[in-house]
Amino acid sequence: MKIKWIITAMVALVISESLSAQVVSKDSINMLKQQKETLKIGKKLNERNLELAKLENTVEKKTRDMQNSAQQAQNAAFENGDAANKLSADAMDKSLASKADKTAGEAKNDAKKARKAAKELDDLQHKIESLKKNIAEDKVKLAALPPVPMPGN
Repeated sequence: MKIKWIITAMVALVISESLSAQVVSKDSINMLKQQKETLKIGKKLNERNLELAKLENTVEKKTRDMQNSAQQAQNAAFENGDAANKLSADAMDKSLASKADKTAGEAKNDAKKARKAAKELDDLQHKIESLKKNIAEDKVKLAALPPVPMPGN
């Protein structure tokens, strides 16, 4: 009698387990995969939009920096020209030679800073254009995916 009762309990347990297990259809799996892909692309798109906004906010500052350094380089070049003219009038004057040497070094450094600032602005603009292109590609990918109902809808 005990054996019959134990067997009945075991059969009931196995049947209840099989009834409570959910079967996930292929459609459900595909829908979940599509949701995952949509979320992945959406996340990447959002991150790129944030980075683009940050970069666009720095364009004005980089432009000002480039203009200021270019103006500074131009001023240094004029000062160097003046010092060179004065030195050419009196080539034996040691203080004029020293001043001309000093202004030439300043002009060289300022020109280097101006080139660096211009390159930084150019690189920033290329990075912005690249991000805009990637954002457009992500939007196309997202639009190409079929609309997937999100959980809770």
